[in-house]
Amino acid sequence: MIKFNKYRSSKSLPPVSTASLPDIVFILLFFFMTVTVMKNQNLLVENTLPTATETEKLDKKDRVIEIYIGKPTTDGNANLGDEPRIQMDNKFITVDEVGDYALQALSSMPQHLRSVATVSIKADVGVKMGVIDDLKNQLRKVNLLKINYTTYEGAIVDNL
Repeated sequence: MIKFNKYRSSKSLPPVSTASLPDIVFILLFFFMTVTVMKNQNLLVENTLPTATETEKLDKKDRVIEIYIGKPTTDGNANLGDEPRIQMDNKFITVDEVGDYALQALSSMPQHLRSVATVSIKADVGVKMGVIDDLKNQLRKVNLLKINYTTYEGAIVDNL
């Protein structure tokens, strides 16, 4: 006669295998290495951006030339004063040099993006409009007419 064993509930499940755990960790590591974008520019000016109600997001950042305007930061630059400065490519420039530096940035872009390049002005809230107007006149001389003002979305009264 056949003898049946009773089902024993005291048996536990086998332990979970962790053999594939290092593979998962390396896959995540490579994912974050490929997706992460490093900033290639140090901000040398104070840049508290104004707020606006009607904003649009720029879709493609590879065709943008960035110009920062603001008071110099106090990171050892006490001799630069309190007047607004213009920063492009990690250095301060004058209004007269804006056209040359913008053309250099434009020439470093691929040929097919040069015709659709946008100049993004990131001006501090406290910068007077006269400085921005002088900057726009210099950009107009080198035929860079597509200009964008970078802002935060919010109420306009926050700028006061």
